[in-house]
Amino acid sequence: MIESGIVWTGAGVRQAIERLGQTSSFAAHTIYVAFRHPPSLSSVVQQIDAIGIRSMSIVILTAVFSSMVITLQFGEQLARFGAREWTGNVVAVSLAREMAPVMTALMVGGRVGAGIAAELGSMAVTDQIDAVRALGADPFRKLVVPRVIATTFTLPLLSTIALALGVCGGALIHAADGYATASHFYNAALRSVTLDDYLSGLTKTVFFGFSIGVIACQRGMHTRGGTLGVGRATTETVVTTSVVTLVSDFFLTRLFMSIG
Repeated sequence: MIESGIVWTGAGVRQAIERLGQTSSFAAHTIYVAFRHPPSLSSVVQQIDAIGIRSMSIVILTAVFSSMVITLQFGEQLARFGAREWTGNVVAVSLAREMAPVMTALMVGGRVGAGIAAELGSMAVTDQIDAVRALGADPFRKLVVPRVIATTFTLPLLSTIALALGVCGGALIHAADGYATASHFYNAALRSVTLDDYLSGLTKTVFFGFSIGVIACQRGMHTRGGTLGVGRATTETVVTTSVVTLVSDFFLTRLFMSIG
């Protein structure tokens, strides 16, 4: 029993290391193609529309209601110490540094990552990617690079929108409960959030967006096994992007705190 557990754990670790190497190589080649053979502007704009504009509804809903929840929670806890007026400060800093970037990345990673993996996976199992190569085109330039650029570019914008609307949502619920006016909450948020707070969260979203795009494209391009393989690749993409987002958020936070 113990030996089988050790073998199973060793196989899992080896598979994880192999996946990490494959993804790193895929990311390096994506960057190389993006600089040496950049895609057409129209293909990038098309992906920005599909990835960014169509994700705004879920990002807005997540930001507003998450902000309302943490405003209620922080307000109740701070009231125990007679510091409820500091709710706006705490909520705004939490949104700028952590909540807006991470929640946006998780939502976009689930929606967009699954979509990219399913789309490219379907093309892989039906030999459409091989057909692109047969026609003399580079699948990385046509399929991968526009999607990675779009995720890297749109996630910071979506996170900024989530931050702004999250503060507004927190101000509304704070005022609706009669604790303070919305303008008081809003002014406290503006005073507490510094440029370093905003740039800390914004820098994270650049990495989150790039990793989501690379992981989704890599899983999709290497899909095998027909429709069953497409489903497996989609599931792996959602799980992997979520784990990478949370783990990298910890290390990036420690890095920014040590620099600051």
